[in-house]
Amino acid sequence: MGLLISTHPKSMEMAKTMLGFKDLFLVGFFLSIGMSGNLSVEVISIGLLLSPFILIKSALFYGLMTRFKLRARTSLLATLNLTNYSEFGLIVAALGVSNGWLQAEWLMVIAVALSASFIIASPINNMDDKLYSNFREIWIRFQIPERLPEDTVLNISGSTIAIFGMGRVGSGAYEKMRELYGDTVVGIDFNEDRVVKHQQIGRKVLHGDPSDADFWEKMDNEHNIELVMLTLPNLDANLDALNQLKEIKFDGRIAATARFPDDVKYLRRAGANAIFNIYNEAGAGFAEHVHEQSKLNKT
Repeated sequence: MGLLISTHPKSMEMAKTMLGFKDLFLVGFFLSIGMSGNLSVEVISIGLLLSPFILIKSALFYGLMTRFKLRARTSLLATLNLTNYSEFGLIVAALGVSNGWLQAEWLMVIAVALSASFIIASPINNMDDKLYSNFREIWIRFQIPERLPEDTVLNISGSTIAIFGMGRVGSGAYEKMRELYGDTVVGIDFNEDRVVKHQQIGRKVLHGDPSDADFWEKMDNEHNIELVMLTLPNLDANLDALNQLKEIKFDGRIAATARFPDDVKYLRRAGANAIFNIYNEAGAGFAEHVHEQSKLNKT
């Protein structure tokens, strides 16, 4: 039924509506797994002994992805996201137990191994960029010379202002800067669909991720960028981009957006020359707009 209605215009809306039921049934399923057997020292020991084998699976994924012409960083990040045992395996094991193919103890062993793999994967995924940056030379050894079409060099010749993050704030900044400085402005965003939409309305927007260490290698080495404006969706993304700019010894000016007062000190410490607090400035702009409108109404 899901396949039949997946192309319907209301399918996404239905999926969001049913998400609560999905989560409820998922919790119920895991509770039923937990009540299906007893934890023992033997079960826990075997489950924990199975956990390190997840690293073999990860190594195979990494090798497979690099053979398919993916860059080392893309392959690594995808691999880290897959560095855990799948809960679908638990579903298969539960079916096996219900049909008498497996003993209930093995279901508990698989549940322990699955839980341990998530515990292992969580901190690793939180430091994925650092893992790549610190051991970049090792990862790149597995990268094959051939590249996918989207990995070609980014041509930004003639541009002096780069806006990273073409969401609502970035789009507004792009239009204003282009109004002031002409066609020397280029926008860069990691969302391919968003990039296509901007290109369709005539904006010079390219696909790229400034927090990606390899992104700067794809950039035209003879660029003339003098000003970088960071309007990325969160503080971590802005800080990652600032770290990459520091790594390549970028000597131009850097402006960044902040959403909270605490963000300002982190951005300034990371190397931002100018910081724009979105909420504070939006409130000040709103008040100024109301004030100007009031003066016009009085006249």
